[in-house]
Amino acid sequence: MADYNDVDARLLRKAAEAGLDGFICDANEVIDLKLVRESSDVDDEETTFNPEMSHQVYGENETIFGYKDLKIKLYYSAASLTTYLGFSHSSEVSQEGVTADDIRAPLLERIPPGYLENLDDFRTSLEKEDTFRPFGDQLKSFEHHTKDESKTLEIYKVSSVSALSNPDSFLKFHERLQTFLLWFVDAASFIEVDDPKWTFYFLFEKAVVDGRPIHYILGYSTIYRYYAHPFKLRPRISQFLILQPWQRQGLGVQLLETINDDLRLDPDVLDIVVEDPSEAFMYMRDYVDCMACRSLKVFSKEALKEAKSFGDDMEHEARHKLKINKRQARRVYEILRLTTTDENDKSEMREFRLTVKRRLNQPYAAEKRKLEKCQKLLKPSELQAVMRQMRITPVEQKEYLDNLFKELMQDYKKIVRKLENS
Repeated sequence: MADYNDVDARLLRKAAEAGLDGFICDANEVIDLKLVRESSDVDDEETTFNPEMSHQVYGENETIFGYKDLKIKLYYSAASLTTYLGFSHSSEVSQEGVTADDIRAPLLERIPPGYLENLDDFRTSLEKEDTFRPFGDQLKSFEHHTKDESKTLEIYKVSSVSALSNPDSFLKFHERLQTFLLWFVDAASFIEVDDPKWTFYFLFEKAVVDGRPIHYILGYSTIYRYYAHPFKLRPRISQFLILQPWQRQGLGVQLLETINDDLRLDPDVLDIVVEDPSEAFMYMRDYVDCMACRSLKVFSKEALKEAKSFGDDMEHEARHKLKINKRQARRVYEILRLTTTDENDKSEMREFRLTVKRRLNQPYAAEKRKLEKCQKLLKPSELQAVMRQMRITPVEQKEYLDNLFKELMQDYKKIVRKLENS
């Protein structure tokens, strides 16, 4: 079996040189994903979407060699996530000494058993979709308005798999759902759901079809409750995904706000953290936390104008009332302070810039203190080795801080514009 992670780009170049470049496929283009609500969706190209990435299945190059007109069809029923998997191609490489990649094995290692390979059986399974019911307890129901229609959305929470009336059904549903991480979340990993410290949140659309309610899955998140000394919990958001057809509609904000509101009700929760957030998630989290902190007096425009820096009162209020940790609260402070800063006023901008840079400079300052300590304790030869390892100079650090501040300002301004439009 081909190990896709060991595929060398040089082999692909050799294939091209041998006139076999027509057998090289972009994995992201040949994988067709669907969330099927009715039988007609199966043949409707508009319901098809492609992965954002495929390296977690088909290697870093995200290419598949050995086939022409290759199609990998991975369809899910939009409620219960019953899965259809199909492969097709017009021809396979037949040159002596050249072997086509194994397209099935890497995928079957990650797709849970129970999938269908007959499309007619998959169509028939859609008739049972109205028997699916969301797992857990409903936390929220709300109307979501788009340009064309209004939909009823619901958010459910599963706090203990063992407490469910049918845990096996939930485990199978979750196994199928988390396979979407492979295509849309970098460095994704599957979790062991039997650990009681996991909590699950699911976002559904509640539709009525032929007079019967059907719940279509739109997104989900998983939370792991870590221990925080001495008697608290620190929930960590581990996985968070809005399925591709429903992204960029504000649904991630709704789900994250509901998760935060739920966790804030627990007196044992110290603060909420996030595991390896993506850039898109950081942007959404910043916006959600800024909106929440706006309700606190210490983050009001008047208080921000009077405050010269991030204060202990801000840290306390953010953590005590909103379960926002110190690091994130400081970031929120900087964004909200930017909303009160006149960028055309050189004095105001200079004060804001210095405030942010002092925070950005903290790791460098720590390294500098470490170097000063080494100068007192180490021999000259040892000191030179340490200095080479640290590789820090004031000139380089100033340039680094300037670039980091510019990048940060670009991110902050995006959030400020979104806050102004809220």
